[in-house]
Amino acid sequence: MSETFLPAKGNYRSLIVFQKTECIYDITYYFAHKYFAKGDRTIDQMIQAARSGRQNIAEGAAAATTSAETEIKLINVARASLQELLLDYEDYLRVRGLVKWELSDEKSIQCRRVCSAHNDSEFYRNAILSRSDETIANIAITLIHQTDVFLRKLIIRLQTDFLKNGGIKELMYKARTTYRNNKI
Repeated sequence: MSETFLPAKGNYRSLIVFQKTECIYDITYYFAHKYFAKGDRTIDQMIQAARSGRQNIAEGAAAATTSAETEIKLINVARASLQELLLDYEDYLRVRGLVKWELSDEKSIQCRRVCSAHNDSEFYRNAILSRSDETIANIAITLIHQTDVFLRKLIIRLQTDFLKNGGIKELMYKARTTYRNNKI
C-alpha cells in the first residue's frame, strides 16, 4: 500500500458529465436572456439551476478526496438542479403552445445523435444562434436527459467504489495499520 490514504480525485473537467453541464449552462444563459423579458425571475432561476448542475459536480469532485458522502450528495444536488431546469424548459414549451419533441420524432432522434457526439460548449453556442426557441429548448431537454443518465451512472459508480474501498476513516485506518506493521 502506498504511503498516502488520500485518493487522487478532483479532475472534474475531464468528466463527460461536467462537459455536458457546461453546454447546458451556456445554452440556458443564451436562451433565458433571449426569450424572457428583462426582469423576469425565470431568467435567474433557470441560469441558477443550470449553474448549480455544473458547480455541484466540480464541488463534489473536490470534496471527494476526503468525503465520499459529500461527493455523492453534491452529485445528486447537481442532478436535482437539472431536473428543475428540465421542468422550466418543458413549461416554456407547454405554455407557449410549442412542441416538445417525442422520442420517436425524427428531430428528436437527430438531436440525440448530435448531442451524444458533442460535449464542447462552443459547438452549442454557435449552433443555437440560428435556431428557434422551440428547437433550442428541445436541444436543452435532450442534453439534460443525457446528462441525467451520466449522473445516475456516476452515483452508482461512487456507491460501488465506496462499498469496495470504504470511506476516508477506513482508508486512514488501513494506511496507519500498514505503516505500523512495516515499522515492526
